[in-house]
Amino acid sequence: MQQNGYTIRPMTRPEIDLAVEWAAAEGWNPGLHDAGSFHAADPEGFLVGLLDGEPVATISGVRYGQDFGFIGFYIVKPTYRGQGYGLHIWNAAMQRLAGRTVGLDGVVAQQDNYRKSGFALAWNNARYEGVGGGARSADDAIVPLATVPFEALDAYDQAFFPDDRRAFLRAWIGQPGAAALGLVQDGRLAGYGVLRPCRSGFWLIRAGRSPTLDTWTPPSCTPSRTRTSCTSLTGGTPGSSPSSRPCRAFFRCNRPDWRWKT
Repeated sequence: MQQNGYTIRPMTRPEIDLAVEWAAAEGWNPGLHDAGSFHAADPEGFLVGLLDGEPVATISGVRYGQDFGFIGFYIVKPTYRGQGYGLHIWNAAMQRLAGRTVGLDGVVAQQDNYRKSGFALAWNNARYEGVGGGARSADDAIVPLATVPFEALDAYDQAFFPDDRRAFLRAWIGQPGAAALGLVQDGRLAGYGVLRPCRSGFWLIRAGRSPTLDTWTPPSCTPSRTRTSCTSLTGGTPGSSPSSRPCRAFFRCNRPDWRWKT
């Protein structure tokens, strides 16, 4: 799409890092390696708006499977807001997802605009932030997720996501610096979580309802780093030292705050 010097096109993989930088500037605290996971899901799912060659707007409209899509990274550079560039790139992303159910995490300031575009509030996500430290107690039911057959993980994950996201999932659980653990009960996967490093602290992304997964030390952490990792996301382990680095637990984030009304 090109109009009056404004061009919208898919981002290259290196350009996606620009969207992540802008998200960090907005205070969204993205993961250090998020871009690679979303690019794996849909290599053409990120769009950039260029004004005379300068990036002024970004958005992602990532396709999953045949019927679902997700909007994210909807950002316009502050000096270019209110001039229609955001609306143009929004429409381009929505056109890319035409015919699909579309989800997004609803920024409060934009909720009226989401309604105008046909979105309806589906539910709220709760986000918790805290500090942790110390070692977790031994639990044979908690295993590295890499030891769980991917087919079993994919089958379990389908209860928490509306379409095929196998490419994303493979990249997500294997990203550098992350801890990916599974809870196995009676020989079957009963929950999993991925704790990934972000600009500030760590984020926990969890699927399942087991509180056991809320407490762990990333296996890649050395003893000197243990106190700055998220060993207890719902409260410090008794006797542990406080951490100077925050970690955030984001529960039930596998489902969008808003959904497209079809």
